[in-house]
Amino acid sequence: WIGILVLYAVHKGQFNCPGGGLLHSYLLGLLLLLASIICALSALVYVSMQGTISNPGPRKSLPKILYTRLLLYFPEFVWAVVGAVWVSDNSVQCEKTVINGIIGTVIASWIIIVFTIIGVVIVFDPLGGKKTFYLPDGVSRNLESSQSGQLLYNVKSSATRVWEKRIRLLCCCIVQDDDHRVAFTSIAELFRNYFSDTDLVPSDIAAGLILLHQEQDKMENCPKEPEEVLCHSPSSLVTDDLDVELENAAHFMLFAAAAYGWPYYVYTNPYTALCKLNGDCCRNRPTDSDITGSDRYNFHFGSILKITGLQYRDFIHISFHNKIYEIPFFVALDHKKEAIVVAVRGTLSFEDILTDLSADCEDLTLEEVLENGFVHKGITQAANYIYRKLINDGILNQAFTIAPEYKLVIVGHSLGGGTASILAIMLRNSFPTLRCYAFSPPGGLLSKSLADYTKHFIVSVIVGKDLVARLSMPNMEDLKRRIVRIVANCNRPKYQILLRGCWYEVFGGDPDDFPTELDGRSQDALTQPLLAEESLMVHRSPSYNALEEEPHLNSPPQYPHLYLPGKIIHIVEECSSRRLCSSDIKYMARWSNETIFSSILISPKMITDHMPDVVLKALNSLSQEHGSCLSC
Repeated sequence: WIGILVLYAVHKGQFNCPGGGLLHSYLLGLLLLLASIICALSALVYVSMQGTISNPGPRKSLPKILYTRLLLYFPEFVWAVVGAVWVSDNSVQCEKTVINGIIGTVIASWIIIVFTIIGVVIVFDPLGGKKTFYLPDGVSRNLESSQSGQLLYNVKSSATRVWEKRIRLLCCCIVQDDDHRVAFTSIAELFRNYFSDTDLVPSDIAAGLILLHQEQDKMENCPKEPEEVLCHSPSSLVTDDLDVELENAAHFMLFAAAAYGWPYYVYTNPYTALCKLNGDCCRNRPTDSDITGSDRYNFHFGSILKITGLQYRDFIHISFHNKIYEIPFFVALDHKKEAIVVAVRGTLSFEDILTDLSADCEDLTLEEVLENGFVHKGITQAANYIYRKLINDGILNQAFTIAPEYKLVIVGHSLGGGTASILAIMLRNSFPTLRCYAFSPPGGLLSKSLADYTKHFIVSVIVGKDLVARLSMPNMEDLKRRIVRIVANCNRPKYQILLRGCWYEVFGGDPDDFPTELDGRSQDALTQPLLAEESLMVHRSPSYNALEEEPHLNSPPQYPHLYLPGKIIHIVEECSSRRLCSSDIKYMARWSNETIFSSILISPKMITDHMPDVVLKALNSLSQEHGSCLSC
């Protein structure tokens, strides 16, 4: 609006040319139209700032203003069309500067319209008021009529179709087959189950995460009890065992990182990687029988060679084939550790994300294991694919024919770590000396019985507040419940929470003490949801069936508790810095148990702590520190 006003004021006397009257009218009309839109938007912003997240009363006039803004889209669109027609009219013979200014105005108008439409499409919830009719699966038996049952079924089906369309749209660039369609439906049902009982928008969730992070930091700043400190004092035998495993983990993490191929190598060497890979693109090319999948210009294999330091002759098999439930891996001889290494790649494509999100549970049938358990469905299917390749195609037989005295080691990071763990369980009976190193595996992987069984041959390595290592459906349900409670109980407007939260995340400082409705309530009252909380949860939500119980006891039955595999090494910063750009970080490592990862922690580093380069850096730091201590 200011730009058009300046254009009009500067060129006010230059519209006497042929066709200039039309452009003059266009600019005046656009100024009036934009002024009306700005007034409507200002009113929207002002009214939106009133009240709190759970108290929409002061915002009751918002729908009227929103519809007013919606009506203004029609003259805005018509005026943009008229402006485009006038500017393209050859009979207009005004000064070139004026014409160019008007063209810029028309282009800007169309850009604003297009981005507004895209924003509405992204934010708009097609389910709308249908959410209020939603009832969870467990209470469908209480429906009094077949009509109500049909309504419930229709609402659930609509929600599933909406999520399925969103997923298909995100994955529009990949070839879709029957496996994809089954995965889309399964993932859509997962999202429908998770989001159907809440009335939260993305900015509510952002505000909740900010409040949770500050509350969490306040708890961490509290002095620990003496017993809590003493329980982390390990014996010398445990320390020696930890040092050995850290040294092995630092070595094998190179293989897990190398499985990512050229994206990881370029990410960690942004200035020199392409030049180095370009020089090797025509050398060390394996024969077609050794490699499957696409590796144009030999970039993937060249990166693996440079990261691991191995020679071409050390590789038995390399697969870059990637589909849903079928992930890349390679088999190589590690002469330093006298091991045959199977390295499985982590998440790097849309197909891998679909494998991650296929989070239903299925039984894992094993011989000679007393109690079988549940496993993550998508990751188990990926492990089955690699198992068939290793056994049926004779890849492991070929490897042990070359090096019969070597032991088998399976490694992977993230999705690769979860797949490596389940693959190790499958191969355990055939290879009793097998070892597995799972770096940052997903938390919802194995049932308790299988997790305990794997403690003899699997080591999981987790850094800091890694989000993925804490991801499971019960943990996500717990996070949703915590967000709803803290958001509903905060008496500050959302914009204040977001502004102060952004300042806290970027510049630090002391966590804010936001006043809440919890202040002054009795202990008995704290076990019941507030009216504000119930307003953010759709009727009869499963999240509030038993608030007085432990958070995880009321998790959905279709998503039982799953845990991290094996023994767990937890690496944390000695002098914890919340800021992302901190240098000279010192790490410490300790044995941990799965209960430490039973809740999602909010932190600026919850994503970066999962990255393979951060895991490798932490392991190398601890390994070098141990080496320097030995030399002293």
